[in-house]
Amino acid sequence: MAGQLSDAHGELIERARRKAHYLYEGVATPHRSCGIALAETFGLATPAYQSLRRGGITGRGTCGAVRAGELVLGELLGDPDPTGAVTEALRDAVVWYQDAVDTQLDRGASPDLVCLNLTRPHGEFHGAARHQFCTSLVASVAGLIAEALVRVGAADAINVTEPPGDST
Repeated sequence: MAGQLSDAHGELIERARRKAHYLYEGVATPHRSCGIALAETFGLATPAYQSLRRGGITGRGTCGAVRAGELVLGELLGDPDPTGAVTEALRDAVVWYQDAVDTQLDRGASPDLVCLNLTRPHGEFHGAARHQFCTSLVASVAGLIAEALVRVGAADAINVTEPPGDST
């Protein structure tokens, strides 16, 4: 799965980043929570993703954006048979994604991926600094999801429309 990405694949990844940024930022369209912004970025139904808001509602859980990434990959690459085995593509994508989260995602000063630990250094949860941090994090996660899909040969699963205008 290592190697250079084509220009077309790079554009798909950037489009996913831009769309997630646009949806989470909430400037040109109403704000969505992290999980919902990511589900919507990839054209998925959003209700279950609401539980990921603020690290599982309480802030004590793992970052909702990071968890949403695994769920998006599962929805796009998983076996539709509820008794089916984990598909090879899903396994490969999740392994790549988890490694990328560990090595590429900006955690700021946080020692882990717990929502409150990630956001606390940025002040009030509803404040501008925290919102900016999370907007960037959500956009980064969207890029990692898209790149995982590309790296396992599932670029055709990326059905991300360009956001109106340019919010970045």
